[in-house]
Amino acid sequence: MSRYFSKSLLLASLAVVWSSAAHAASVAPVAAENGMVVTAQHLATKIGVDVLKNGGNAVDAAVAVGYALAVVYPAAGNLGGGGFMTVQLADGRKTFLDFREKAPLAATANMYLDKDGNVIKGASTTGHLAVAVPGSVSGFEMARAKYGTMPRAALIAPAIKHAEEGFELQQGDVDILRVATNDFRKDAASAAIFLNKGEAYNVGEKLVQPDLANTLRLISEKGEDGFYKGPVAAAIVASSQAGKGIITQADLDQYKTRELKPIECNYRGYGVVSAPPPSSGGVIICEMLNVLEGYPMKDLGFRSAQAVHYQIEAMRHAYVDRNSYLGDPDFVTNPLDRLLDKTYAAKIRAVIDPAKAGVSQAIKPGVAPHEGTNTTHYSIVDKWGNAVAVTYTLNDWFGARVTAAKTGVLLNNEMDDFTVKIGVPNIYGLVQGQANSIAPGKRPLSSMSPTIVTKDGKPVIVVGTPGGSRIITAVLHSILNMIDYGMNVQEAVDAPRFHQQWLPDLTNVENFALSPDTRKILEGMGHKLGNPQPPNHMAAIVVGAPSLEGKPVGNNRFYGANDPRRNTGLAAGY
Repeated sequence: MSRYFSKSLLLASLAVVWSSAAHAASVAPVAAENGMVVTAQHLATKIGVDVLKNGGNAVDAAVAVGYALAVVYPAAGNLGGGGFMTVQLADGRKTFLDFREKAPLAATANMYLDKDGNVIKGASTTGHLAVAVPGSVSGFEMARAKYGTMPRAALIAPAIKHAEEGFELQQGDVDILRVATNDFRKDAASAAIFLNKGEAYNVGEKLVQPDLANTLRLISEKGEDGFYKGPVAAAIVASSQAGKGIITQADLDQYKTRELKPIECNYRGYGVVSAPPPSSGGVIICEMLNVLEGYPMKDLGFRSAQAVHYQIEAMRHAYVDRNSYLGDPDFVTNPLDRLLDKTYAAKIRAVIDPAKAGVSQAIKPGVAPHEGTNTTHYSIVDKWGNAVAVTYTLNDWFGARVTAAKTGVLLNNEMDDFTVKIGVPNIYGLVQGQANSIAPGKRPLSSMSPTIVTKDGKPVIVVGTPGGSRIITAVLHSILNMIDYGMNVQEAVDAPRFHQQWLPDLTNVENFALSPDTRKILEGMGHKLGNPQPPNHMAAIVVGAPSLEGKPVGNNRFYGANDPRRNTGLAAGY
């Protein structure tokens, strides 16, 4: 037994005591009898709960919330972006809707490089050339038509009301809007909406969006055609052309949502249902869980040095695979059978030194055993047992920071999620490979991970978060916190997190995630520990009791947790 391993075991009990004290401050999860909605914006949560109260199912509520967030959470809620929806229906059916944005038909692999082959700064992140073809409206409409029960107009009406009449801004809303004040000033269409006479909005003022209300009204009347055809489509194309973008009507005409089979795996008797490619989320969460299943995580203790070491190394190895092999399944062959195989996880464990940090630069694709943004998430469960996890995005906060004139639609900068140039990191620091190169009509690789965890075939956890490349590890932490460490859902969401993504060779650590003693041991192992990155916003629900092995509180079956890291969200039920 290594000296680090034995030393960390001796410290495990101290780590457990420390962690218990740290989590004693968590508020109780929000409890409800008939259903639960957790979103990043309080008005959107209330709209989702109202849908459930009025007899809608979880998919109906998810659609209503999606349209509402486009109004009340414009930093990431959207009509001009795209995303994923993981669904488990009450009858046991599981499905996944991929409404990820697509590269325009005129896109090329080197479109963001200059004549010398260097990346043009900002070209893939700001302005109309950074915009991929939006998918959110298509995705919501497929979900509603195939799995919902309520008419479109009823689900979109609350969003129209908030856009037309405006809503009062709270501190969290203002804080997020101010992130993009300078960029709004550079785009007249955005400035007209998101600035108040050229200045940032203040708390208590109203954000009114009449153009967006008109766009939503057209969608309410005509469905997808209200967005992808007619005056809204024409305005998106005209805005793109005026801003030197490349989206045409042909791009909008060919957009279709894909329905795919979710990624599934098992961890200590629980089923995990998550996002398949073009998301890397489900594959990499399962790969990490497969690796960690071979270690006695509970016995090692929450945030003991040894437990943290194994988690970091699982992350490091899994992100090699994420960044090297995965991409849009219409364009590349994703080696899912290999990456999800527990035998492959055993090979990874075999090369993890229990006493020494791996060196990311020495762990490469093609070398054994690895042969061969800002976003928003919401979770919903209804009284019948339908569970829906939705993550959708503009990529960065406010996307490309341009609005399609006359529509009120903020546009994404999703093209930056492609490999702009091999070896060059994107805005999330990810260094990606050829599998994710730009091609016409291709969907970029994503980290979005809307996830449902089951026990005996029934949903027990619905979870997801924004956060770019950190989405995957944040979801992993929440699952481990509940399954291995017995936390209730709010404690699991509150617990400070850490993140490792292979390159750069640095583990980002939130404040209070590690005790000074644990940090010292990890640094002695060779781990490079860095500052925290911007916070995620986890939205989680547990079904049955506040914790997986706990007992229900009265007649309440649903327990929701809103992440306190951003002060706009709400967990609510009825």
